[in-house]
Amino acid sequence: MSAVWLQIGQCGNQIGQEWWQIVTSTSSREADMVFRESNLIMGKQGRGSNWAYGYHGVRSEGEESLCSRTMESLRKEAEKRDFYGGTVLFHSLSGGTGAGLSSRLCEAIREEYPLGRILSVSVAPHKAGESPLQHYNALLCLSWLQRYADGVLLFHNDEVLKQAAAPLARKDTPEASCQVSFPSMNAYLASCLAGLLCPLKIFTSQSGVNMGMEPWELLRTVCPMPAFKFLHTAQASTRGTVFWDSLASSVLQPLPRQSLDGNPHQSTAVLAVARGPREDAFLANPSLVLRKLRQGYRCVAWNPFAATYWTDAASLMAPGRHSLTVCANHSSSADLLQRVEQRARAMYESNAFLHWYWRHGCEEGDFEQAFETVRSVLGDYSHLGE
Repeated sequence: MSAVWLQIGQCGNQIGQEWWQIVTSTSSREADMVFRESNLIMGKQGRGSNWAYGYHGVRSEGEESLCSRTMESLRKEAEKRDFYGGTVLFHSLSGGTGAGLSSRLCEAIREEYPLGRILSVSVAPHKAGESPLQHYNALLCLSWLQRYADGVLLFHNDEVLKQAAAPLARKDTPEASCQVSFPSMNAYLASCLAGLLCPLKIFTSQSGVNMGMEPWELLRTVCPMPAFKFLHTAQASTRGTVFWDSLASSVLQPLPRQSLDGNPHQSTAVLAVARGPREDAFLANPSLVLRKLRQGYRCVAWNPFAATYWTDAASLMAPGRHSLTVCANHSSSADLLQRVEQRARAMYESNAFLHWYWRHGCEEGDFEQAFETVRSVLGDYSHLGE
């Protein structure tokens, strides 16, 4: 593999473990044994849902920081590889560790390995609220990712909850039994990641060696412009007879159509990954699926090759199951950024909770720069089709 995988915080560890179980087809206990024990870096305390505390860490000369310990482990893993292509980060946007420490690590990795790629797998909190500080944390983390990451696979907890609940709703089961658990939400996230990032035969040599180029080819395909880094991912799957255009319709059904301001969403690029035992069924007529995806995602007119596809006969999600995973550089990501910026701005102008950030080393310039960065991204996405 050309990538180093970093799982930051509780959210990152849960998703990463679910993803690794799919990749290795092992149980939870067996998957734990795959991780090198020396790479399991833990602190004695959390980061209080505070970005500043997670970013700056414990200010103690006698304690080696989590960041420096992590960077040392990353260095050892990178040096073990014949080719280091980059790092994939798993983390949330709402907590102190997930948002703050991941921001610091993303910055440190970019400085230490400027030629390596950075792909962030970020999970946004529920709109209803998981923490009073989540909007500050998400604002600061998103601005750091825009500056230092090459691409961000952005998942929303509310959307993931709907997708994880969809199979239960179709069974006409009583409402009480339709409660979606966190493991089922993490399993959906991991399935989307496996659909995109698991080894593909098109990136495997004739000798059977796979260099793990899937994350970097993904970035090359859907993130060709540095201004647009936030990616929307969805997946549909079925057993038995497969109709790929029907799977494409299932992927498009929950897709946001309009922005918060009522403007239609658009995409700069769309990648469809078709996996299953009947790969030839997709290859027989890929233009039908691509045409439907181009129309559904409203691909921009100035990109003549806005939609493309990968295929593979292996389906790691479930034997005998066909899956269609779609990743798009879609302007719906700006809705989250706009909502976070507005709520964080309202809190900032009221001086709400700011003393907790000043206490741990944050400054007014960090917030002002974050607001400016997010507003710049919003402006770029608002002119996507021009």
